[in-house]
Amino acid sequence: MVPLICFTNSEIPVRIEKERLCFLNDACVAMAEHICGNEEEFVSQMNERAKGLGMENTHFINCNGLDADGHETTARDIAIMSRELIMKYPQIHDYCTIWMENITHTTRKGTSEFGLTNTNKLIRQYQYATGLKTGSTSKAKFCVSATAEKNGMELIAVIMAADDSKARIRDATALLNYGFGKCRKYEEEEAAKTKPVPVERGVKEQAETAQKEPFAFVDTTGADLSSIERKVSMKKNIKAPVKKGQKAGEAKYYLNGTEIGNIDILTTEAVDKASYKSVMLDVVSNFLM
Repeated sequence: MVPLICFTNSEIPVRIEKERLCFLNDACVAMAEHICGNEEEFVSQMNERAKGLGMENTHFINCNGLDADGHETTARDIAIMSRELIMKYPQIHDYCTIWMENITHTTRKGTSEFGLTNTNKLIRQYQYATGLKTGSTSKAKFCVSATAEKNGMELIAVIMAADDSKARIRDATALLNYGFGKCRKYEEEEAAKTKPVPVERGVKEQAETAQKEPFAFVDTTGADLSSIERKVSMKKNIKAPVKKGQKAGEAKYYLNGTEIGNIDILTTEAVDKASYKSVMLDVVSNFLM
């Protein structure tokens, strides 16, 4: 899997000399060569991964994010990529919320220390900020994918082509404030219990089930979320052998008559197929009883 953190160019403070900027860009290429043998194959895998995520308007030409003909993306695609990153690798927040850090650079000529400051000013200026990524080039101008969490709800705001670093932070703040004011989250504390599903030709007549996970929904319309309804539909039966985690039904959720989501109901145990011997033992056991 291509690390999504490498999909866009890292921005570093202006005070760091040009040579160090070149070093970071070269490091992206070195990493690509280490992982895939060459940058071309690494970029090919980046594009394949982007396609798999549904980033329909993204095409990568290089691995460091510098301006190049045909190297392009959209705010929507950056949001998709950001969502995948924070959901699959939430520990990224531990790194992108660091405000300042001293770096020791060691070469044959000796060692030197220099300081790095996070270019995402939201980390210091916006109390709900959790990340995520800034970037800028002469063509793309100033961009940011900003994440923030408030009252258990995490939002992503993507700003592209801002005129300067202050503008991107100002616009991201406004967008996040709008989102937190507009969005309301409905979330089950725990999923309701579900009935067992009948098993055909199994060593047991039924298998226990449970909803895969609690249901969560974000509304932007101001609807009354207390009116959300849950309707469960179970299979009439499932044939043995039954695997643990096999789909046995579905819970659908409705708001004002419109379906807003569904969660699978799965078996929580395995049930073997009944053999001739096990059937005869059951017959004898029932007869003796």
